[in-house]
Parts: sequence; structure tokens; C-alpha cells
Amino acid sequence: MELRQLEYFQMASKLQNITRAAERLNVSQPNITVAIKKLEAELGIQLFDRSQKQLVLTPEGRVFLNRIELALRNIQDAILEVNDYKSLQRGTIKIGIPSMIGAYLFPKIFTSFREKYPHLDIRLFEEGSIAIREQLERDELDFGIVILANASDALQTLPMSTRHIVACVSEASDMAKRDSISLNDLRDKKLIMLKEGSFLRKMVLNTLRDANIPTNIVLETNQIDTIKGLVATDLGMSFFLDFIVEDTPGVKPLLFEPDISVDVGLAWKRDRYVSKASQSFIDFCKNTLNT
Repeated sequence: MELRQLEYFQMASKLQNITRAAERLNVSQPNITVAIKKLEAELGIQLFDRSQKQLVLTPEGRVFLNRIELALRNIQDAILEVNDYKSLQRGTIKIGIPSMIGAYLFPKIFTSFREKYPHLDIRLFEEGSIAIREQLERDELDFGIVILANASDALQTLPMSTRHIVACVSEASDMAKRDSISLNDLRDKKLIMLKEGSFLRKMVLNTLRDANIPTNIVLETNQIDTIKGLVATDLGMSFFLDFIVEDTPGVKPLLFEPDISVDVGLAWKRDRYVSKASQSFIDFCKNTLNT
């Protein structure tokens, strides 16, 4: 039994497709097929029910997958631990960032960290907060800089900033004369929202639903500047964290009454081995908060 066979079987099980597994692993489809057949022959069982359109694990296959996933993860952690004996001259950190937070909060952190650790490779992945949390739990990312509200117990978090959620209206609208807004004031208003996958969107819509406020979403986009421009021309109102719309021409941010605030910060999987490169990033963020 070879490690390569186990990795091929794991990926095929995850994607339920030999072709997609081969593409993800950058190998040929026959390599995957042959490896799985050899594995089945050595085990003396059938791992997949091939009578279905997709690859479906047999009961024996599910048991085997559960066992080897833990084994493969332990092997990956062992490799990381061994590599940690080397200096921080090499290392990769994969960070997920929502577009709203990434454009306004992360550049300063990123620039300062790269100046201190120029040999570390930082790879950024732009996704919504919900998708980033899921990818952290699947070990696909090292960190996420996200809204931390209702974070899973599987994640460890480091709050970095407490921000207010604000309703954004055109400076030309009657509502711009106010300093704050209530949930009831949103009734029958045209809303411009971030797309599905944004935790801010989910939080706002859930809050309105719980207050029995009907919503009228006229546009959905993850382009922050587009939303600002549409709000400025009074085509609808939207919702952002306060620092996103500071000093935005044509847009008036209104605090909610009562206030709605969230913590923004760093999140990573609690029980995952933390490499020296990753620990350096955690320590850097902690030190940044104290300065």
C-alpha cells in the first residue's frame, strides 16, 4: 500500500469523480484508476459502487476513508513539524480575505509583515466570510481575516478590531439628515446587497427577518465601489462596516439604533498543527494590536 494510492483515493472520494480528481492532483486519469484498483485488490474489498453515475463509496469504502483521512493528516503534520527545524527562510501562508475587509484592512498588515519576513510566501484567496470559515475547517486555508461573530468551536480566533455596521444612504436623500436609523426605517426601502457567502449580508438579512421587516433587494454585487456609486446616486441603500465608507463622497453612513457591532479578526483551525511560518503571522498580528 502506497501513500500515493491513499491520496488518490481520498481525492476521488471527495470529488466523486475520477477526472476531476486527476485534474486537481495534476496526474492522468488512468493513474488514479489503476491506483484505486490496486488498492481494492490489496484490501480485498470494493471501495466504490460504480453502478452509479457518480463515484459512490461503499460502506467499506466509507470506513476506510474515515481511517485514512486521519492518517494522511498526521503525515502532513509530521512533514510540517520536520520542516520547522529549518529557519523561516521558506514557508507558505494561505490567507482567505473577504473583498470588503481585504481592500481596507489587510494592506497595512500585509505590507508590514512582508517587510519583516520577505522570504515567506503569502497567498491570498478572496472569498466571502462564510466560505472562508468552511475552507478553514477543511484545512484548505491557514488563516482567514473575517467577521468573527458566531464562529465555530472548531476555529480559534484573534479579535483585531470592533466595527459598527452602518446603513449607507445617498447624501441627497432625506434620510441623510439623520445621525442614526432603526430597523423599522428600512421597511420598503430598495436594498443593494453583497452576494451570497457574505457574513455581513447574512447577518443583516437575518436581523431584518427576525424583526419582521420585509426586504426589497434590487441588486446584488461584491464590487464595493459599484455599490458605493449606486448608493451615492440614490438608487438604493446598502450596509457596510463603518471603516469601508469613511469619507466616501456622496454617501452618508448611519449608525443603527440600537447599535450593531461586530469583531473583525484572525481565525484559524483550532486543532491543526501551526507551522513556524503560521505562528510568526499570529505573533505579528498580536504585536500589531499592542502597538
